[in-house]
Amino acid sequence: MVSRRHFGLFSASAAATLAMPADPLDSIAQKYVRLVLAVGLHDPDYVDAFYGPAAWKDEVAKAQPPPADIKREALECLKQLDAGQPSAAGEELVRLRHRYLTIQLRSLVKRVEMLGGARLSFDEESKALYDAVAPTLPAGAFAPALAELATLIPGTGPLADRYAAYQQQFFIPASKLDAVFRAAVDEARRRTKRHIRLPDNESFEIEYVKGQVWSAYNWYKGDARSLIQVNTDLPVEIGAIITLAAHEGYPGHHVYNALLEEHLVRKRQWIEFCVYPLFSPQSLIAEGSANYGVELAFPETGPRAFLAEKLFPMAGLNQAKAEGYRRVKSLMQRLDHAGNQAARSYLDGKTTKEDCQRWLTEYGLMPAARAAQRVRFIEKNRSYVINYNLGQDMIEAYMKKRGAPIAQPAKAWREFAALLSSPRLPSGLL
Repeated sequence: MVSRRHFGLFSASAAATLAMPADPLDSIAQKYVRLVLAVGLHDPDYVDAFYGPAAWKDEVAKAQPPPADIKREALECLKQLDAGQPSAAGEELVRLRHRYLTIQLRSLVKRVEMLGGARLSFDEESKALYDAVAPTLPAGAFAPALAELATLIPGTGPLADRYAAYQQQFFIPASKLDAVFRAAVDEARRRTKRHIRLPDNESFEIEYVKGQVWSAYNWYKGDARSLIQVNTDLPVEIGAIITLAAHEGYPGHHVYNALLEEHLVRKRQWIEFCVYPLFSPQSLIAEGSANYGVELAFPETGPRAFLAEKLFPMAGLNQAKAEGYRRVKSLMQRLDHAGNQAARSYLDGKTTKEDCQRWLTEYGLMPAARAAQRVRFIEKNRSYVINYNLGQDMIEAYMKKRGAPIAQPAKAWREFAALLSSPRLPSGLL
């Protein structure tokens, strides 16, 4: 029986499983993986993916370390990292690795404190967990986009009601959903592989599920394999199909995880990337790059015609309405940050659940059912909501700073692939 008072993530049995490495960063990386797995014992949503040694997971589960021990060992790792700063003249990826472990461990400590009852404001939480803070925007910030949408969706009554009625023209019949989604994923994969070399064995499976707070999810299994789940609680809109295909698949989550595994886990033996803690700074990179990847693979001009020319007919929708629909969806993207405002006010106790849902409907134009689903997501995942829109903004700014905007696709794809293959975190984008 392991003594809780002297609990160590590298007990005698663990040492027998894998010898401790000579490189101090490798040693800390192994401890980091076990610490993430240990937090997962207390927070079932924390470990989003793990494809490392199965024995590690079994040993951590057997030891059942309490939160206090997890926090203490994480703080000890942080002391070791602080004492072993890499040379400024050394390889950039090694410096990024050191920073990655530092920032991820700080986030892990804060998550453990939250599980123990620590209460933070929305912005304090997002900074502590995700290494970033979303801007605070007044309601008036969304007025220009709403005004333009009002001209594109004429009629009487509240704009949100008019938009809900407008959307119904573009829902995919349930019988056609699988074929349309697979066509979108295939096209996103084709476009991505023109620019990014992927592992020869990469693959994915698709499932359709119900009863979730998200629209779709990528479960990365390791060995360049993913399970993509699509939630069919609500009708799926044709415009969302390209977003889901690129975000969850190519060049989004599936590609991001496959490149990390190939370049960092397999080639460099950096074991810390065999585990993905959901409530951590890595998620802002994952979600932000996945959203950015939608625009990279399917830019507003030219190739966006795939939606009208291929997917509209497959879904049995009116192609004549495709261009107007594209303009509406482009304006809707300018309302994305409304969700951050709603979540901030609600989670900080300044508004009620009903107020949160009303804000999402009024300023995000979400129909009642979609807004209710989003509120459930906010309640479950809290400040995680910033990772999508703020993450995309930060990735876009980083790409422009590197001289690789979407308008220069060859440079953009090259820089994007390098980003997805690196340990860079949010504050490292600035």
